[in-house]
Amino acid sequence: MRRAWMLGLLTIVILAIAPSAFSQPKFTDIQNHWARSCIESLTQKAIIRGFPNNQFRPDDPVTRSQFAAMVVNAFPDQISSPTRESIQFRDVAGNFWAKEAIQKAYRSSFFSGFDDGTFRPDLEIPRVQALTALANGLKLKPTNEVELTRKVFLDLGDIPTYAKGAVAATTERQITVNFPNAQRLNPNRTASRGEIAAFLCQTLPDTKGLISDRYLPKPETQAREIRGVWLTNIDSDVLFEKNKLSSAVSEIARLNLNTLYPTVWNWGYTLYPSQVMKREVGLAVDPRPIASGLQSRDMLKEIVTEAHQKGMAVIPWFEFGFMAPKASELAQKHRDWWAQKRDGSVDYESAALDRVQIPVWFNPFKPEVQQFILNLVTEVVDNYDVDGIQFDDHFGLPVSFGYDEYTVNLYKQEHNGKAPPDNAQDPEWSRWRSDKLGAFLAKVFQTVKARKSNVLISLSPLDLPYAYETMLVDWHKWEQAGLIEEVIPQIYFQGQKFVDRINPATWQTLRAARDHIPTAIGVLSGLSSTPRSIEELQRQVKAVRDQGYAGMSFFFYETLWNKSPEPIEARKAGWQSLFKEKVARSSVVNP
Repeated sequence: MRRAWMLGLLTIVILAIAPSAFSQPKFTDIQNHWARSCIESLTQKAIIRGFPNNQFRPDDPVTRSQFAAMVVNAFPDQISSPTRESIQFRDVAGNFWAKEAIQKAYRSSFFSGFDDGTFRPDLEIPRVQALTALANGLKLKPTNEVELTRKVFLDLGDIPTYAKGAVAATTERQITVNFPNAQRLNPNRTASRGEIAAFLCQTLPDTKGLISDRYLPKPETQAREIRGVWLTNIDSDVLFEKNKLSSAVSEIARLNLNTLYPTVWNWGYTLYPSQVMKREVGLAVDPRPIASGLQSRDMLKEIVTEAHQKGMAVIPWFEFGFMAPKASELAQKHRDWWAQKRDGSVDYESAALDRVQIPVWFNPFKPEVQQFILNLVTEVVDNYDVDGIQFDDHFGLPVSFGYDEYTVNLYKQEHNGKAPPDNAQDPEWSRWRSDKLGAFLAKVFQTVKARKSNVLISLSPLDLPYAYETMLVDWHKWEQAGLIEEVIPQIYFQGQKFVDRINPATWQTLRAARDHIPTAIGVLSGLSSTPRSIEELQRQVKAVRDQGYAGMSFFFYETLWNKSPEPIEARKAGWQSLFKEKVARSSVVNP
């Protein structure tokens, strides 16, 4: 209650400032905000106010009383023509800062009270209630409520029955704004100051259009779904021969999958001709005999050309991230890049690789390592017409690492000379390292977007909390910060355990991601030694769709049908029953 009283007093002070004081707002916290132009326009009109110290606080929640004050400022014509008599709310004191605004908003039908005679002025307002208030106060009616909402919103089932007409009406008039995924309303999430500003901008004639069209929901002409498949050179030679690759792409397209994630960096080599690698070790492409089919061709150029001709997206996958075999030319040349454990050892225990080559981990905090990875990424983005780039859990650091001299000194510099804890899982030590990874991801994001804004940043991590506890990959924090535009967590369980693990009601990080950006589920179609039945995969696809995810991606190509328990044609028929027609992929990035 004390906090609410202080917020109200602050609002009184702000509202008392002369409008001219806001004629040229210079908010320091909205410079990169998606609704910046809208916020600045509304503050110039004194409809919404800022805070001291040049702050707008676009992500702060909005209460019912605060929203009442905003609509009174925004719609003087409606406020001057009341449609009902005043009412005395028993929880709105005579000296409450917003009492007059609440009464005006109530008399004009923007708001109603509760059955117990209260207004609940300090209750944070959900997005759906804010839209309903606008529809009621402005007397907006939909022309086709059921059909519109059915075709527009992926989370239609979350919209309360009482609000569907209002949501349809505000959506028809392009008042509804959904950031970052236009097709997901998130109706029951608390409205932020930035979102309320966007609603008001789209409602007022002289500010309509200040919000990008990409955040305005509109009926889909066709369904959208991510239908991906990873193509790797581990236990597969599909990338090594041009004819084999072409045949695979054609068949994947025929079965109506729409996204290819081909590996471009692993085993310490690139699979495309790379000038970055040639400068580093004198080898432009994987030189191993097993990969000899890459020597005289550009695998990535081939796959981009053919996939695009067939309407599929190509998102190169930097599979090994910061990892490389210890014996590789790159690792041997740059031994100073190696991350270390507390005991000084450098070997990374990997069940997938230790039978063949012992891997080491390049220190992701060293500027030289970061620049190397950034050079690979920009080389791909600059030279190929790719739709995105993808990292996975190898864009991290095993939690036992971080005790090399460079990292220890960096930690000391930022902790008054204190050394990192001996306990590798110390919470503060883990958070510090994870945040350093996030800072580098921000650099990758900014660099890619400066070159090609339509290239999306995708991540396919392990599931949380495991990804953070073992690899320091806090992808929930990163996607909430806007550094990831597509996430595909690897949920490789079977049976009911898979269904339970993707239930967003139980796993809040998955729900938060699903409600924020296109979130698909990584499905294990099988390993060569343990392929999974098509019946199991069909159940998993159904579960993914039932839970409202943006789609799925399968690991990996060989177990789609080449290595499967069913005959190849029966297996393909099973896939075709799942993907009966072509659809566009879900994305927050405009094509």
